Order: sequence, then C-alpha cells, then structure tokens
Amino acid sequence: MPVTAQQVEFLPLAIYTFIAVALIFALLGAAYYLGSGKDSPDKGIPYESGIVPSGGARHASQVPFYLIAIFFIVFDVEGAFIYTWATAWDLLGIQGMVHITIFIVVLLLGLVWLWIKGGLDWGPTAMKRQAEVKVKVE
Repeated sequence: MPVTAQQVEFLPLAIYTFIAVALIFALLGAAYYLGSGKDSPDKGIPYESGIVPSGGARHASQVPFYLIAIFFIVFDVEGAFIYTWATAWDLLGIQGMVHITIFIVVLLLGLVWLWIKGGLDWGPTAMKRQAEVKVKVE
C-alpha cells in the first residue's frame, strides 16, 4: 500500500502526540511509585497542604486586588497597542505618531485623574494617612 502525502504530513504530529502521552504516563507513574504514600489527618485540612494551621484563614486584606487587576489590564492593552504601533511606525508616518501621542496622553490623563481621586492610595502609607486624618477629625 503506497504512502500518501497526507500521511507523510501527519506523521510528525502523530509522533509528537505519542511522545507527549508517553511522557505524561511516565511522570504520573513515577509520582505514584516514588511518592511517600503516607496519609495523615493534617493532609485533609483545607488550604494548608499538610501543615498544621497556625491561625484563622480569614483576614482582612489591605490591598484591593481588583484595582491591581484593572491596572494590569489597562497597561497590558496599552502595551499591546504601543508595541503594534512600534512595529509599523515607519509605515504610519507623522499621522501614526500623532495618533499614538494622543493615545498615550489620554491614558496619562486618566492615570493623573485616578491619582488625584485617590485610586492609587492603598497599602501601609494610605492606612497611616487615614489614621492621621481620623486623629485630626476627633
């Protein structure tokens, strides 16, 4: 039976898939046989991974994580746009320079507005400032 061109093109993918599946099974088997296999009541405790807990799991977080996530997304998208512009800046000319300048200025104005409104005030210095304001008010 002759080998077709499609079968020849499919061969590297089949070899790669076989190697990946074999590696997965080899690693799972090694973990099963080389693992300690010891089980203790402490391993059933949530969030501690076998370590005896040393306090409550509930505590107030000082950092508003959603703000960090929003900042990351904004600056990540900004970076993607600027990188895209930078790869073709010579083709875009002065019009592209004007557009990216306006884009960066609008983002910087948004950052300044956020700074003025107190959106960047979190952490130990913000807590200290809030405590000072409380003392002055009382």
